[in-house]
Amino acid sequence: MIASREAAPADETHRRGLVALLVYTFFMVIGFTMVMPLVAVHFVNQTGMAAASVGLALAVRQVTQQGLALAGGILADRFGATRMISIGVLLRACGFASLALADTLPLLLIALVISALGGALFEAPYQASIAALTTDENRPRYYSISNVVSGVATTLGPLVGVVLLRFDFEIVCLAAAACFALNFFVTLWLPPIQLSPSAQPLRHGVKLVARDRRFVALTILMMGYWFTAGQINLSFPLLAAQLAGSQDAVGVMFALNAGMNMVLQYSLIRVMERRLSSSRILVVGVVIMAAGTGAIAVVHTFSMFLACVAVFALGALLTRPTQQTLIASMANPQALGTFLGFSSLSMAVGGGIGNAAGGWLIDVARVRDLPALPWAIFAGVGLLSALGLQLLTRSRPQAAAQDLDVGPTASQTRVGSAQPATK
Repeated sequence: MIASREAAPADETHRRGLVALLVYTFFMVIGFTMVMPLVAVHFVNQTGMAAASVGLALAVRQVTQQGLALAGGILADRFGATRMISIGVLLRACGFASLALADTLPLLLIALVISALGGALFEAPYQASIAALTTDENRPRYYSISNVVSGVATTLGPLVGVVLLRFDFEIVCLAAAACFALNFFVTLWLPPIQLSPSAQPLRHGVKLVARDRRFVALTILMMGYWFTAGQINLSFPLLAAQLAGSQDAVGVMFALNAGMNMVLQYSLIRVMERRLSSSRILVVGVVIMAAGTGAIAVVHTFSMFLACVAVFALGALLTRPTQQTLIASMANPQALGTFLGFSSLSMAVGGGIGNAAGGWLIDVARVRDLPALPWAIFAGVGLLSALGLQLLTRSRPQAAAQDLDVGPTASQTRVGSAQPATK
């Protein structure tokens, strides 16, 4: 009875924290999708920058944010997740506000780097907080709900961005900055979350990651996934605007992508979980994403393009929660922030190369009249990633857990803990 009475307040604290994270997710995603999909279109079509230059700027942002996310995770393990999230969202707000003033490539780079530094501080602590406040039993369901919320925000974000774009691009940037400023107040709802069970040297978590070969291999293989998935923010919007002859098409594309996620995410994942493991669902999702991307090579109309986007979106709604669940379950509870931060390197390297190569390939395809070239390469990289993930995860879950060899597994205990940070 005493244990039950003690557990109840902790469970209520976890529920309050998870609800706050859902609200946080909504404003984070709507603020990001309001402006980022329009960056390539605005700076290429309105300011006359080369697609390769804008792709390079987006790659710098990607590499900076996800590359430094490991540092954000290490700091969260040491000083607490809530504090790092609060600082990060304020810095992201400053970055998006400065984007409103960017009219040259150097200013664009500065604005994107500032926003990336904010993301580096809040991304790993945000993901680690979800892992810390959930259990193995409710984590897949929470990720599905979170992705539905994300789908709603992703649907609304580009539409709001396109509407505000009719006034001015600067208005879009300021509105996106306001969403992240608002998230600072949302973080006040979060309980103090100490990710590491005890204060450890900053290098402690890095050593644990370096010893975990399966987790390192997973991170490397996910780079191919992010290479292909990242094209939704660069190559897809450019082709949508080109085929439809209007920037409004970008909003339509994202509405379809996010609408499918919103409607199908939760129910489809629940059905798939009854038949396949998370790792198998992830592999299937990456294959479907690659197929939808490769099919764009033969597209000639906007309606055909939207059909390919629908296939891509189907794969994406399978991969998002399953890759999150797989990463969280493989992370060592003794250094949750560091592990989640390290996993962000897959997005940093894969997404960064994808942005840089995507812009360059679009320019090459235009000059050499090889419209199918970029899409064939995007699809090929995705399929190679799926093959690697299949080989890595084909062993039984029990064997995989033994291969970790890093102490208590996520299945044995709640990953991390929500507890008052020591002062």
